[in-house]
Amino acid sequence: MNAMKRRFAVLGSIALLGACTALNVVTHHVSANESTVPAGRYELDPHHWNVSFDVDHFHYSRFVIRFDKVSARLDWNGGGMATSPVQATIDASSVNTNVPLLDRMVKGPDMFDAVRYPNITFVSTAFERTGDDTGTLTGDLTIRGVTRRVKLDVTFNGHAVNPLTKQETLGFSANGHFSRAKFGLTTWFPAVGDDVHVAIQAEFGKARE
Repeated sequence: MNAMKRRFAVLGSIALLGACTALNVVTHHVSANESTVPAGRYELDPHHWNVSFDVDHFHYSRFVIRFDKVSARLDWNGGGMATSPVQATIDASSVNTNVPLLDRMVKGPDMFDAVRYPNITFVSTAFERTGDDTGTLTGDLTIRGVTRRVKLDVTFNGHAVNPLTKQETLGFSANGHFSRAKFGLTTWFPAVGDDVHVAIQAEFGKARE
């Protein structure tokens, strides 16, 4: 009988823990106040992000190129976005267009040349605030060994402790544009447009000590 009571007690504790976790998820909210974010190193959540490029395709639509492998680091300081540098690395061979033949062409020598230039990198250099939770992030983008300055319009979506990972977590959205010709990527022009739109969604978790 005592063993059965202990078993029911354990099951009850597990059920209660599950209920509490579910309640935390349902009632979860984030703060848009940057001053509440603890300083420290934050790393891109490997499961919650998106980085994509899209370009004009024969004026029919904008063709989307996603990347499947990206890493990024954010060093959050007391001044918030204005003083917190970020750097990101995209695996150029992780191109995903949903068309296998096109994937090979885009990461091949006519475009990214991923064998010779395996990484696309971005390193922030400046930030100009445009609103309470928005700003323009300037940085050096390197593609195929060529580095050019680009600007991203960034929105700070909020901060909180993630109810599932228990990590301090930050969320951002960003958009920007660059000319692919300035990086020497002129293949297929004008059938494929020159203007590249960059779309980013990213969650960063505080690095565990």
